Amino acid sequence: MAATPHAAPPDRSLEPTAAEMRDRIERALSRVIAHIESLPDQPAAYAGGAVALARSLAEGMPEDGQSYDELLAILFDRAAPTSFNTAGPGYLAYIPGGGLFDSAVADLIGDTLNRYVGVWVAAPGLAQIEANVVHWLAEIVGYPAGAVGFLTSGGSLANFSAVVTARAARLPENFLAGTIYTSGQAHHSVQKAAMLAGFPARSVRSVPTDAHFRVRVDAMERAIASDRKAGLTPFMIVGNAGTTNTGAVDDLGALADLAEREGLWLHVDAAYGGFFMLTERGRTVMRGIDRSHSVTLDPHKGMFLPYGTGSLLVRDTAALERAHALDADYLPSAPDAPEAMDFSLLSPELTRPFRGLRVWLPVKLHGIGAFRRNLDEKLDLARWATDRLREIPGIEIVADPQLSVVAFRLARPGMGREQLNQLNRRLIDLINARQRVHLSGTLLDGRFVLRICVLSFRTHLDRVRDGIEDIRGAVDQA
Repeated sequence: MAATPHAAPPDRSLEPTAAEMRDRIERALSRVIAHIESLPDQPAAYAGGAVALARSLAEGMPEDGQSYDELLAILFDRAAPTSFNTAGPGYLAYIPGGGLFDSAVADLIGDTLNRYVGVWVAAPGLAQIEANVVHWLAEIVGYPAGAVGFLTSGGSLANFSAVVTARAARLPENFLAGTIYTSGQAHHSVQKAAMLAGFPARSVRSVPTDAHFRVRVDAMERAIASDRKAGLTPFMIVGNAGTTNTGAVDDLGALADLAEREGLWLHVDAAYGGFFMLTERGRTVMRGIDRSHSVTLDPHKGMFLPYGTGSLLVRDTAALERAHALDADYLPSAPDAPEAMDFSLLSPELTRPFRGLRVWLPVKLHGIGAFRRNLDEKLDLARWATDRLREIPGIEIVADPQLSVVAFRLARPGMGREQLNQLNRRLIDLINARQRVHLSGTLLDGRFVLRICVLSFRTHLDRVRDGIEDIRGAVDQA
């Protein structure tokens, strides 16, 4: 007679009752709402104390549980305030990600359902919802109805899969002679993607840019010809639709022409700028993006969603599948139906969260028109800020906004480059110390410049006006 596996009663300590679940959600929701309502009044970034805070939070693994209210206090009262306030209206640094509340609700629903969408047959209805999202994104960039893609954690992994897909489509198994061409302003994830895909650093050509920080197509064409003559195999161009430094948009039509002439794969990194395709001005600036072979889009940027929502779109389904598909005996087969999209066959991930819901719910709830209007507002605000910056004595616009980023610096007569760099590093510190806005800086041709990037759905004219006032005041102090 078989022994019973355990004499003790079932341990249900990880299964809260209905009343406990409701109580936890209500107490967390109270904290969340108070946090969101206070965002306009919170500092744009923390002033200090980061090391001390991190050390105070270091701890070993607990054997027993702790009070729920104490845990909420750790998160909201101690850990969260010492951070960049990326969800607030004054965050104008890097590329903001606003974090729509409706996406947070979607994550709660998706995580609670906890359905697996990596293979279609496991949750066909939910997989179809995510497939709808992919098709919407493809429509935004102008791809044909048959284009496919997948949602991933962000632009870095999307660019990685783009390189892998281009490698499989354009190169033999021994691919080390392959070369990639991109702007000197390209995001570092392009170089990293090539490295992870097995290419040595020398395989990525950094092509010079023009006065507007757009890649010089003539220089790229000469680099391709030179590499062919040297016995190398050019196979991929990476164009930019909104660089991180200045928001520059390459001449995508000219790059598409070059890729067509040379038989190369054209990928467009539109992680930041791609969703401006919803606007008339964005479509004008990014004309030619629809002729690319693949595009990276980050909904956690231009759609204001929580971090961890990126995507890769590919015009040719077969190319994406050739690069990623692998079968196993234990995996179920998808039915022979075009709508049965197995994301595990199109992406690096087998286990993956239900990312589609965090896009689907806010778009269905608000309609895409609300996103279009918000993006048009951000274009207007960036242009307004640029016009006001020109009115401040000594401010030099280094890069006019092609989308919603403007780069500028303070110039003083008689100062050399290093003195000017020190001056502008001091300027950004003075601006950020006021804590109404938070700006970031970068180097352009060795010059330290300040950046304003307007991309949060919570950022409106009042906060941009505050930022201009703080810049003006900081200039007087510098």
